[in-house]
Amino acid sequence: MEKQFQVQFWGVRGSIPCPGTSTVRYGGNTPCVEMGVGGTRLIFDGGTGLHVLGQHLLPKMPIEAHLFFTHSHWDHMQGFPFFTPGFVKGNTIHIYGAIAPDGSTIEQRLNDQMLHPNFPVPLQIMQSKLNFYDVKPGNSIHINDITVETAPLNHPGEAVGYRINWHGGATTYITDTEHFPDRLDQNVLWLARDADILIYDSTYTDKEYNSPTSPKIGWGHSTWQEAVKVAKASKVKTLVIFHHDPGHNDDFLDAVGEEAAAEFPSVIMAREGLVLDVPVSVPLSESFPVS
Repeated sequence: MEKQFQVQFWGVRGSIPCPGTSTVRYGGNTPCVEMGVGGTRLIFDGGTGLHVLGQHLLPKMPIEAHLFFTHSHWDHMQGFPFFTPGFVKGNTIHIYGAIAPDGSTIEQRLNDQMLHPNFPVPLQIMQSKLNFYDVKPGNSIHINDITVETAPLNHPGEAVGYRINWHGGATTYITDTEHFPDRLDQNVLWLARDADILIYDSTYTDKEYNSPTSPKIGWGHSTWQEAVKVAKASKVKTLVIFHHDPGHNDDFLDAVGEEAAAEFPSVIMAREGLVLDVPVSVPLSESFPVS
């Protein structure tokens, strides 16, 4: 990630990993998105894609990274105990997450998932320097010259959306949010405003969401049709359909991509390995590689 503002996808599925012959093109790992922003490494969510990213980073150590969690449902944190750089002394990981409705911090929740009988080794065995920060949705986070804006999302157990701003470029990461039946979510619109890239939870189709036999209303996720509505209303430049349902195989997602492109031409289906550049106004000579 030596370019100024670059986004790379390491896990794009929701709910549960789904490796197999029918998910090869888009991938089966759960959410993890890396952003290289002016020499600073940001990571969003710690699904099983975080393990793959960790293996990629091993030759680059020592590393410093800022890891943001949207929430602590299993598919968004199950890769953290397998993030190899976290176990290596000399690395520094800054970890951000909102306090849960039960009052627990992100540190407590990451600690709890690694306790017996669920996991063989505790969080404390990690040898990297782990710094934990409580996120208050609605407040901004400043890292060097990067501004990360936050807002609450509509999800069971709560979740946080993020917008990353740097030198005129903006990427919005909104996953695990459910749209309202009668209006667009103002928090979502605010985070997505005029963004260069909007990564949006499009787990279902409208037909699946409103199914008379197995509706997904109240499950905390949205549809690609709602993603298009948000992108149009927010004047987004590029929409990325994200958090694919584990039951959607490659052919199904191909069809979704075609239908979405007919409604919003600048749309991309998230897949593992996808790399996107965000246009910025800083001169190239002032950009530095991500360490």
